[in-house]
Amino acid sequence: MEQRRIERLGRSVSVIGLGTWQLGADWGSVDPQQAADTLSASAQAGVSFFDTADVYGDGRSEQFCGRLHSARPDVLIATKMGRRVEQLPENYSAENFRAWNARSRENLGMQRLDLVQLHCPPDPVYGDDAVFAELDELVSEGLIGAYGVSVESCEQALRAITRPGVATVQIILNCFRLKPLDEVLPAAREAGVGIIARVPLASGLLSGRYDERTRFPADDHRNYNRHGEAFDVGETFSGVPYEVGLSAARELSQLLDEGQTLAQFALRWVADQPGVSTVIPGARNVEQALANAACAQLPALREEQLAGVREIYDRLLRVHVHDRW
Repeated sequence: MEQRRIERLGRSVSVIGLGTWQLGADWGSVDPQQAADTLSASAQAGVSFFDTADVYGDGRSEQFCGRLHSARPDVLIATKMGRRVEQLPENYSAENFRAWNARSRENLGMQRLDLVQLHCPPDPVYGDDAVFAELDELVSEGLIGAYGVSVESCEQALRAITRPGVATVQIILNCFRLKPLDEVLPAAREAGVGIIARVPLASGLLSGRYDERTRFPADDHRNYNRHGEAFDVGETFSGVPYEVGLSAARELSQLLDEGQTLAQFALRWVADQPGVSTVIPGARNVEQALANAACAQLPALREEQLAGVREIYDRLLRVHVHDRW
């Protein structure tokens, strides 16, 4: 699989990674053996970047990833911290960072964490020099290899990129969320900051498998967070109203080549954007994991397909998301 180098990280990562939120919680129940098989299949298919967080299943996802890392120490495990407490700037403290990282090291079975990302912190955190000084100290002590930030908005991403110690920025980027293409990706490329593209399938809307009759389980965020009841609504269906997303997905399906699925098209679209380091679709089983990984071998999309995505975005989606994130 293609590996793309992140200069500030000092290593390369697979263009298709794996997001493991689904293997922790908020997407319905998860069988431990199925989770292990999904992770193993991804690694065998060439995936070298796995993204998790301390809150995914209250550490369950980290534990799954830790078992993978024990068997495959060559893969990079990126975790996140900050969502275990009330989202107040003062909670992003040196004391909490060390406690959260100690817990993640235990969950992952790692003496040094490869990459730790602030997990969509409150906006004032981006301007707090003490926060980033403490992260630098954790790196100098060898407790973490590098750090990054997972952001909600393009403005936050641009502020994070100016911090010299930030190695990566994780941001929502998909056919429904084009705003990062304007400034964030060019700025990251110039600075040598890696871009981790999350929610590439818009919580499954870009899989083409859902319609107006689809019902999601009660413990699935696509049921309980459609209006931002639990966390930022932009994390669910990329903030696009469900019915609008269905219409846009159907129009995008008209751009596919023969034999191509909408999910393959959507993942390839993200991977083709200059400045993207890795795309992290989720997977709940081996079949999904292998289908995701196979997208790395697909040819780049044609100009008319890229233009079609932009036209659909401008006509149907921009009004719902562009000025919000």
